[in-house]
Amino acid sequence: MIIKTCGLKKPENIASIVELNLDWIGLIFYAKSPRFVGTESELIPFLAKPGNLAKQPKRVGVFVNETFDNILQAIEEYQLDYVQLHGGESAVFANTLRQMLDDKLDRRVGIIRAFRVSRAFDFAVTVDFEAYCDYFIFDTKAPQVYGGTGHKFDWSILDRYQGQTPFLLSGGIGPADAAEVSELRHPALAGVDVNSRFEIEPGLKDVAALQSFIKELRDKK
Repeated sequence: MIIKTCGLKKPENIASIVELNLDWIGLIFYAKSPRFVGTESELIPFLAKPGNLAKQPKRVGVFVNETFDNILQAIEEYQLDYVQLHGGESAVFANTLRQMLDDKLDRRVGIIRAFRVSRAFDFAVTVDFEAYCDYFIFDTKAPQVYGGTGHKFDWSILDRYQGQTPFLLSGGIGPADAAEVSELRHPALAGVDVNSRFEIEPGLKDVAALQSFIKELRDKK
């Protein structure tokens, strides 16, 4: 199971977290987020310097209605492995981005499309993205236009998803939820994406809480 923690921006915190043997780390490139990496000028040289990170989880850049040029620039500066589209990006946008990534880069960078899920969510909207996305993320629908809630949605809704694209479960997953997550048996469930419920403050993760969660989840799988 893929374990991703998102909203990281402090070098020392990142260095501690990558020691926990998680799979992906998420960096947020949305200026209105309190976890926006743009305020941390030391992050680029820290991530680029060999030896700063003993382990190298995949790096996911989270973007909200960003331009192609800014996405490509962030990929190069932060050496991203995945682009996560977390705004209102269309399937046409995802298709164009896929073509640009393949044409302009000498390595493959994957695409993840996030969807905000409520009881009224229609999973049919994911179909148009399947050809261009490596993964989906199903997050809790928030009252605000973009951003998380720190709350879980009704996970039984996932039974309505019949697509082939693997997904990560997100939205309000906290330190006490490892057992519940491990009991999920959806065939397309690829992992979990955790964020605010593991924070001391926005952008600063509780390493001990994350370590305990990862260990429990790994032990149960």
